[in-house]
Amino acid sequence: MPTVYIPPALRDLTGGVETVEGKGQTVRAVLVDLEPRYPGLTAKLCIDDALRPGLMVAVSGTMSRQGLRTPVPANAEVHFLPALGGG
Repeated sequence: MPTVYIPPALRDLTGGVETVEGKGQTVRAVLVDLEPRYPGLTAKLCIDDALRPGLMVAVSGTMSRQGLRTPVPANAEVHFLPALGGG
């Protein structure tokens, strides 16, 4: 089951817990699974059907530009991180 690392600013939604486990084969599916247990988590991470602007997802250490469509293997680690810009 994928392990989701909760950003510090959102841990109030998980009772202070840093990691939670969720079921799903995509980032979207994992969030759908987590929402009943941690209401409001999806709203903090997403707008409409996409990750919030300035937010990226990394699955098992690899940053993804696919957002909510990012595949999530069974034993993956999922991290939500601020997008970094540069120039």
